[in-house]
Amino acid sequence: MKTQIVENIMFSDEKAKTFDSDQIVPELTLSFMVSGKKHLRFSDFDVVGEPGDIALIRKNELIKSIKMSDDEGFSYKSVSIFFTPEMLQDYAKNHNIPTTEKYKGKPYIDLTQSKFIRAYFESFMPYFNQVSKLTGTVASIKSLEALELLMNHHPNLEQMIFDLTEPYKIDLEKYMNKNFTFKIPIKEFARLTGRSLSTFKRDFKKTYNETPEKWLREKRLDEAKYLIVEKKQKPSDVYYHVGFENFSHFSTSFKERFGVNASDILDIS
Repeated sequence: MKTQIVENIMFSDEKAKTFDSDQIVPELTLSFMVSGKKHLRFSDFDVVGEPGDIALIRKNELIKSIKMSDDEGFSYKSVSIFFTPEMLQDYAKNHNIPTTEKYKGKPYIDLTQSKFIRAYFESFMPYFNQVSKLTGTVASIKSLEALELLMNHHPNLEQMIFDLTEPYKIDLEKYMNKNFTFKIPIKEFARLTGRSLSTFKRDFKKTYNETPEKWLREKRLDEAKYLIVEKKQKPSDVYYHVGFENFSHFSTSFKERFGVNASDILDIS
C-alpha cells in the first residue's frame, strides 16, 4: 500500500527502510504509529517511535523521518490526521477560540497515554485493507472528532492547535545555523524566517557574504566531514543526516569539495 491519502487523512505502510524526502510538516498533525519503527530527528532533539505512540506535531516544524520494519518483520504502519487552516478556522469561529496568538511551546506533544485518542485511532484499523471505504464525508467527520477529543481531554493544547499566524521575521543566522541540515527549498527557508524570497537572499548575502545554495552545500559537507572524522560515523549513515537526498550525490559532492572519497578520508586524517 505504501502511502494513501483521503482528504486530510494519510495511511502509511512501508515495508522497506524509508527516508522521507519531505522534511517540513505543512499542517498541524496528529499521528498514531501502528507497527514498525520510526526515528524522528528535530533540529535539537530526537524521538524514537514505537507501536502505539501518539503525537501532536506543530505546523511548519522541520523533521527528518526514517521509517522501517521492526525486528520481527512487521512493516511500518501509521495513521496521520492533517488539520488544515480552513478546518481549524471554522472550528475556532464556532467555538469562539482566538487564532492570533503565536505558539512558542514544544513542537512535539506525546499523547500516547490518552485512552480516548487511542480508541479513536483504533477505529481506523479496518481502513488499512479497504482505504476506498473512507469517503470524504467520513474523513471530515473523523477529523472533527479528533479536534473534539483534543479539546475536551487536552484543553491546554488550544494555543498550539489554533495558532494560525504566519511566520514572522526572525534572526536568520540563528535559524540557518540550527536548521541547515534540513533539505527544503530556499523559498521555504525564506517563508519560515518571515521573509520574501528576495529579502531572504539579500539578508543572507549580508550575513554570510554568500548565496544560500553555496553556503548550504558547503555547510552540509563540512558537517559530514566532522561526523565522519571526529565522530567515526559511516558515510552511508551521514549523508541523509546532513541534508543530501541520496548517497551518490553526497559522494560526488564530498569528493569535489575535499578531493577524496568520503569512505577514504579517515585514512588520510
